[in-house]
Amino acid sequence: MRAVVENEHGGPEVLEVTDQPRPTPGPGQVLIKVAAAGLNRADAMQRRGMYPTPPGASTIYGLEVAGTVEELGPHAPAELLGQQRVALLAGGGYAQYVTVDARHTLPVPRGLSLEQAGGLIEVAATVYSNLVTTCGLSTNLADNQGKTALVHGGGGGIGLHAIQLLQNLGIKVFTTASSPETCAYLQSLGAEAINYRAQDFEEAVKQIASEGVNYILDVVGGSYLQRNLSTLADGGHLTIIGLQGGARAEVDLGQMLTRRLSLHATALRSRTAEDKANIIAGVTDVVWPLIEKGLIDAHLDRTFDLEEVREAHEYFDSGQHRGKVVLSVSH
Repeated sequence: MRAVVENEHGGPEVLEVTDQPRPTPGPGQVLIKVAAAGLNRADAMQRRGMYPTPPGASTIYGLEVAGTVEELGPHAPAELLGQQRVALLAGGGYAQYVTVDARHTLPVPRGLSLEQAGGLIEVAATVYSNLVTTCGLSTNLADNQGKTALVHGGGGGIGLHAIQLLQNLGIKVFTTASSPETCAYLQSLGAEAINYRAQDFEEAVKQIASEGVNYILDVVGGSYLQRNLSTLADGGHLTIIGLQGGARAEVDLGQMLTRRLSLHATALRSRTAEDKANIIAGVTDVVWPLIEKGLIDAHLDRTFDLEEVREAHEYFDSGQHRGKVVLSVSH
């Protein structure tokens, strides 16, 4: 099969489509014939040598796919054979075939193409696991009256998904972006958009929510840490899922103690199979119905053929995308 395997680190030029053995599903696994594979920030970090594959995971790039279940491993549910599914992976997605724990798959949402669905499960699982599982955000609208959140990087796939999920759970959303055009788009979605190149996000948030926000979803890390904590309301939660602004920072523990602030840092890829199965179950119950009702978009920005993987990463690295970039896998 055709696949993109990690051989060396660097820019998009190190990516190459090669011939690899077709995998065989093990106990509880399914083999998916891949139609589309989503690009994620983790893929770009892995390419640069900054995000190693977990022990035992495939060295083929790609953390999410959509396609058709073509073969079952021992003890995998028989009803999945022939179904179109999305899958959350620890690796292996940039390929014509991939094996995955059957519990880490979901049906393609009604009304979505395979390409739209190919960039969906990683963001859905990341956002749900961080805001609901880790930070304790209620999925009951009545519990969320008057609550607010700040989403950094609102123009990316995770940011756009988080904005819409939060809004559907009754949360007022602030978000940051790097250009007036992206801010205007985020405003059109109903978020309070802040151009971080022109404004200080802490000041901009507190002009509207003087007490601060209850939740922050952050992809920046170190350089934003103290300002993020200062932007939280008392008892608020900050969850860090990216380190674009560095991995180290000083923190005022006194401020955290007196204001009862919670700081979390999580990664999805390295979680146990059981943890991922529980997250997928939550996404099934809470997120998938919102997608099928058209209340959360797939936000597909652009597709590239698998053989154009270098161009896809160049486009992703440029920051021009608004939403998800997906590889279309032809057979």
